[in-house]
Amino acid sequence: MKPLVIWGCGGHAREVLHLCEQMGARVIGFLDERTEYKGKVMDGLPVFGDLPDILHLKDQVRIVCAGVGDPFLKKHFVDKTTRLGFQPANSLIHPSVYLSKRNTIGKGTIICEGTILTTNVQVGNFVILNRGVILSHDDIIQDYATVAPGASIAGNVMVGEGATIGIGSSIREKVSIGAWSMIGGGSFVKENVPPHTLYAGVPAVYKRKWP
Repeated sequence: MKPLVIWGCGGHAREVLHLCEQMGARVIGFLDERTEYKGKVMDGLPVFGDLPDILHLKDQVRIVCAGVGDPFLKKHFVDKTTRLGFQPANSLIHPSVYLSKRNTIGKGTIICEGTILTTNVQVGNFVILNRGVILSHDDIIQDYATVAPGASIAGNVMVGEGATIGIGSSIREKVSIGAWSMIGGGSFVKENVPPHTLYAGVPAVYKRKWP
């Protein structure tokens, strides 16, 4: 496996580093578009700067694009990585996570410890399933979605592209979460959520357009 470079250098990126260490994957540094972070050291590894700063490493490394939780930033980093000719890293899945032959996982996805996937679950590309997430039967999590720690999703739920499911949220069965929407932390979702909206509360109700 080629060494990895992680997009972002914040809390989630450093948790991805922790996951890589548990998997035995070698990480050599972080990337960040903010110029003030270039040259800093995070958890013992350098922040190289922006992707053009490591063009000389293009054929030597793989890029972890899901080092940030924000789905919009994730998609931006994926597009930039491929446009500049770098190869995104494979999915990173904690060794404790059981995947059955009836589950499918896309590329570049992060699945953290304590996550449970039951049967016939489909997870797309560059998804984040954070710690302690529960996905029930026949769930579909589309590309770029982020599911925060402790979220519980019942069966036959569709989480649309780029949607964010907040920490500790619960989603009842047969609900659809629209693309690029946001579910606030601790919410209980009992009805379909339209795209580009923020829903929150118990039960979750419309708050405003998102973002």
